Amino acid sequence: MDAPRPRQQEFFSIKFAKAVLCEFVATVIFIFIALGSAMKWPSEQPSILQISLASGLTICTLVQAFGHISGTHLNPAVTVAYFVGNQISIIRLVLYVVLQLLGAIIGAGILYTVTPPEVRRTLPLNELSSGITPGEALVVETILTFSVVMCIFSSTDKRRTDSRGNSALSIGLAVTMAHLTGIYYTGCSINPARSFGPAVIMETFNGSHWVFWIGPFLGAIFASVIYNYLLYPRKLSMEERIAIVKGFFIPEYEWRDTPEAGRTWT
Repeated sequence: MDAPRPRQQEFFSIKFAKAVLCEFVATVIFIFIALGSAMKWPSEQPSILQISLASGLTICTLVQAFGHISGTHLNPAVTVAYFVGNQISIIRLVLYVVLQLLGAIIGAGILYTVTPPEVRRTLPLNELSSGITPGEALVVETILTFSVVMCIFSSTDKRRTDSRGNSALSIGLAVTMAHLTGIYYTGCSINPARSFGPAVIMETFNGSHWVFWIGPFLGAIFASVIYNYLLYPRKLSMEERIAIVKGFFIPEYEWRDTPEAGRTWT
């Protein structure tokens, strides 16, 4: 029987440091562009199509640019979904979420700073549309986040033998789809960081702000449980699952003759 292959802690690897940095930078860029597309200029009011395309195309671009390094979550709900699905470590979960929130604040802050005073006051906050109750908004945010996260898991699953197409484009279109509907109800958060960043900059947390946390988290967790444990479960031993949670992985120089399912522990 072969001796157990050595494992390393991801926290001390250069690859992990690069992933954390990319997640932060990508979140800053996403928030800057997503919020910027919804600013109300005197000469032109943003349309729902404009905001939806800006968000979707930005996600598509960032996933293509950084996806192979950090996974490009850009969203605490997505990161929690990956953790629930036993695909990332608790260390990565904590650092990603902290840097996503920090990146959202910085992205919103930069946009606020470089925008003329008469326009910066329109920095878009997620709010419930007139006639929409918090309960109804919660359902909308949950369903829309569920659909996006299911697309993320499906389009990036390397176990699929059929054509997965372009995962970056698929995810970007899923985000666009969610915005085309969700903007009418809640402004379409589907991302707690997107709601948190501008709220901090504008120092405005309305009574329904909790919806933009609970809804995305519920939708993402539901999607993770259904995809990773019911529809397409991963065949891992308890030892392997614990190793993933702790952040251990097999070094690249030990990859040869190692089944793909056992190579990565993060």
